Amino acid sequence: MKLQNRFFKTGAIFLAAFSLSACDFNTEEPTPEVTLPETESNGLVFMREEEKLARDVYIELFNQYDIQVFNNISRSEQTHMDLVLEMINKYGLEDPALSEEGSFVNTDLQKLYDDLVSQGSDSQEAALIVGATIEDLDIRDLEAFKAELTNNDIIELYDLLICGSRNHLRAFTSQLANLGVTYQPQFITQEAYDAIIAGEHEKCGQM
Repeated sequence: MKLQNRFFKTGAIFLAAFSLSACDFNTEEPTPEVTLPETESNGLVFMREEEKLARDVYIELFNQYDIQVFNNISRSEQTHMDLVLEMINKYGLEDPALSEEGSFVNTDLQKLYDDLVSQGSDSQEAALIVGATIEDLDIRDLEAFKAELTNNDIIELYDLLICGSRNHLRAFTSQLANLGVTYQPQFITQEAYDAIIAGEHEKCGQM
């Protein structure tokens, strides 16, 4: 439990930090047919980098431990990144994602990436807890952004991303269970977590 408390301290105020940092991105692009409200455009920009964070952390941890779940899920996260980019392009927003792995425009995400890689480097158990923590956080953030949406395109996108994150959380939880470790949710409720783990693997559209 002490190990997981470290992860909670890393991300507990993360969504609040988004509200301060996401507005720093320049979204001046040719005007699309539909202009998104600022909260919705900022959410897309933020999620593009948060999905990149997940991918990049998993690539790094796969390189360290050669645990296949990290390789598999990093590829899924690339799909998530691509889906968000399609929406960013559709609405004429500026893509914040840097090409270099482990590098982020959002300074809060940069710090989170550095912290998670450092924590995951302690052991295989710690690495798998990092994976579960990222998906736990991702679901919380996506649900929070979705609650503020009116755009059906983005609602459908976030539903797909949440579905994928549920599958990823199941995968990391299963790997931890094989080590005799029970993951304790830090961002979503215990009730929501239990419902996810009790469910079957989902198809999530094409993901």
